[in-house]
Amino acid sequence: MNYSLKDIPARPEKPRQVGYTMVMDKGLSLREVEDMLSICGDYIDIVKLGWATSYVTPNLKEKLAIYKSAGIPVYFGGTLFEAFIIRDQFEGFRKILDKYGLEYAEVSDGSIEIEHEKKLNFIRQLTEQVTVLSEVGSKDAEKIIPPYQWIELMKTELEAGAWKVIGEARESGNVGLFRSTGEVRSGLVQEILTTIPSDKIIWEAPQKPQQVWFIKLLGANVNLGNIAHDDIVGLETLRLGLRGDTFYQFLKGPKP
Repeated sequence: MNYSLKDIPARPEKPRQVGYTMVMDKGLSLREVEDMLSICGDYIDIVKLGWATSYVTPNLKEKLAIYKSAGIPVYFGGTLFEAFIIRDQFEGFRKILDKYGLEYAEVSDGSIEIEHEKKLNFIRQLTEQVTVLSEVGSKDAEKIIPPYQWIELMKTELEAGAWKVIGEARESGNVGLFRSTGEVRSGLVQEILTTIPSDKIIWEAPQKPQQVWFIKLLGANVNLGNIAHDDIVGLETLRLGLRGDTFYQFLKGPKP
C-alpha cells in the first residue's frame, strides 16, 4: 500500500483461499485487460469470461495469455458448459479446456435442467482434468429453490470434488441469492452458512450494496464474484473499511 493506516483488516497474499475476488470479463479488449491488470492485478484472484462470450471473442488465445502472464487464472462461464451439454457435446467441452490450456472450469445448471446425479458425474469427471467451480441456483427469477435444497446441492457438489461452490446471482444480481430488487435473501444465506463453510462459497454479488452486506456479515475476506472490471478497486476499499459504506466496520475502540 502507498502509506500506513491503523485498523486495516489483514488480507491474505495471493494465491489465497479466502477473500477471493472473482471478476467477470464481459468482452474486454486486449488493451482494456492490460490496463485493468496494471491497476487491479493484485486484487483479482480469478477471471470468468462471462456466459459464452469466449465463443465470439476475437484474439481469445492472446487474451488468455495476458491473464496467464499476470498469474491470474481464467475460466469460461457456466452458460458455455450448458451450451455444450444441451447439445450432447461434453467431450467437446473437455477438449476446449485442453485446447486453451485452462486450469479451471465451471459446472452449472442455471439455464437448463440437469439431473443432479448427472451434474455430479460431470463434476467428478472434470476434476480429473481441472479445478472445478460448481454453481448452484437458477437464472430463472420464477424458480425459487428452498434453502434446504441449496444446502444439499452445495454439500453434494463439494463432496463430488468441486473446489468451491458459487451462489448464483447472474451479472445483474437479481436472481438466485437475491430478490428481483437486488435485496439479499438474508434468511437463505444464513441457513446455507449453518452447514456449508463460508470459505467454500463464492457469493456472486455484482452490486455494491450486496458486496457491503456480505462484508458486514462475513468480514473483509468473504469470497465475492461477478465483480465488474471497473468495481475492483472500489470493492477492495470496501473490504478494508476505506469507503463510507464500511467505514466503521473494522475500527477498534468507540465509534461516533
